[in-house]
This record gives sequence, structure tokens and C-alpha cells, in this order.
Amino acid sequence: SVIAAVVEMIHTATLVHDDVLDSADMRRHRPTANSRWDNQASVLLGDYLFTHAFYLASTLSSTRACQLIGHATNVVCEGELRQINRRGYLELTEEEYLSIIEGKTSELCACCCQLGAAYSGADEKVQLALDRYGRYLGNSFQITDDLLDLLGEEDQTGKSLGSDLAQQKMTLPLIYLRRSLDEERRREFDAMLAAPGAAGEHRARLEPWLQASDALDYARGRAEDFAILARAELEALRSSDARQVLEQLTYLVVARRQ
Repeated sequence: SVIAAVVEMIHTATLVHDDVLDSADMRRHRPTANSRWDNQASVLLGDYLFTHAFYLASTLSSTRACQLIGHATNVVCEGELRQINRRGYLELTEEEYLSIIEGKTSELCACCCQLGAAYSGADEKVQLALDRYGRYLGNSFQITDDLLDLLGEEDQTGKSLGSDLAQQKMTLPLIYLRRSLDEERRREFDAMLAAPGAAGEHRARLEPWLQASDALDYARGRAEDFAILARAELEALRSSDARQVLEQLTYLVVARRQ
């Protein structure tokens, strides 16, 4: 449908711009737009996808989609700006982290789910339940994504890894690990994160710290917690193949390797 195309174009636009911000070379097992051409072309491509998506949304009989997508896009950009502002801020709390990912990732997931419910004629109760489902699913997805950035293999994930670490973006495993250290070890940890080096070098330095802690298990557990919350929201739907697919997604986002 037009709405599905619109939200996927918005999503793709955010990825194109993300790859510029992260200087990423690979996405979905293919060279990124910025590595094939340059940053200027990539920014313009992302802008084109955004503007064409809103043009398509404007052709619908109702302005509801434009309103929801416009709000969600603003929240996504705010989340990205907040994360950029917090680069190098090693004292980021778990609450702040969750607030950032709810903006940059989960808001668009929630918007997609609410749009699907609204344009299928579902009542407001179901729309709100699916909004919450998408938000919880997005949190689970992003925490897993942050784990993959530390542990994944690029030939499996199909995208550049380690960029968050190299840019000193504090993700949940790092936040948990840092707060579990005593003062002396925390100073060593901070110095390690601040040391110059490529993404792969930072990952190699961090590995023994992660293996000596339960930070990875904690982050996986939080991803599973949000997946469970997402599944619970599906009680608002009658039994169907579509509901089963949505349930399966809650398992896949935690177990995925790409």
C-alpha cells in the first residue's frame, strides 16, 4: 500500500543519513551510498526520500498519515540529535539511554503499527495497543542492535560495526558495565574508551572487559523484557495469521544476528 511505501521510504532515508553520520561503508550487505558516491549525494538522497514520502502521504484521502508520520519523523530526528549531543558523555544513565532509543528507533516502529491499525479500521483501543507494541518492539530491536555493534560479525550483519563504540556513544551494555566498576577500574575503562583508534580496535580492547562482566547478559535480558511487553499488547487482537507474525517478530528481534 501507499502507507507501507511511505514509512519504508522514511526508514530508508534515516538509514542513508545514519550512514553519513557514522561514516559507515556497508549496509544490508551492500556498499552504502556515502561510500559509493559521497556525503553530499547521500544527504540529498535521504532528503529526496523524505520529501517524496510526504508527497505520497499527501495523496491519501485523509491527512492522518501525514500527521502521524510527521510527528514520528520529528521525534526520530530529536532522538538522533540527543544521541549526538551525548557522544563522549560516559556517565549516561540507563534511563537517558532508553529515552534516546525510544525516540530514534521505537517512535517510527510505533507509528507504523498505529498506522496499520488505523487504516484497517481498528478502534482506538487497538490502535493504542499496537502503538505500545511497536514501541516495546523498537526498544528490544535497538538494544539487540547495540549488542551486535559490539559482538556481531560484519559478514553476518551486512553492515559496518563498532561505529558507536568508536564515537563514544554509550549503549546499554557499556552503561551497565561502567556502573558495575569500582572507581579505579572505571578510570581505566574511561581512558580505554577515549583512546584513539578505528572501530575494530575499540571492539578488541573492550572484549576482555565484557567477558569479565555480566553486561552482555543484562542487555540481552532487557531486550527480552521489552519483547515480552510487546507480546502482551497483542492480547488486544483476535487470533489470526497476522497476529502470529507479530508475535514471531518479538522473538526474532532478540535472536537475530543481522
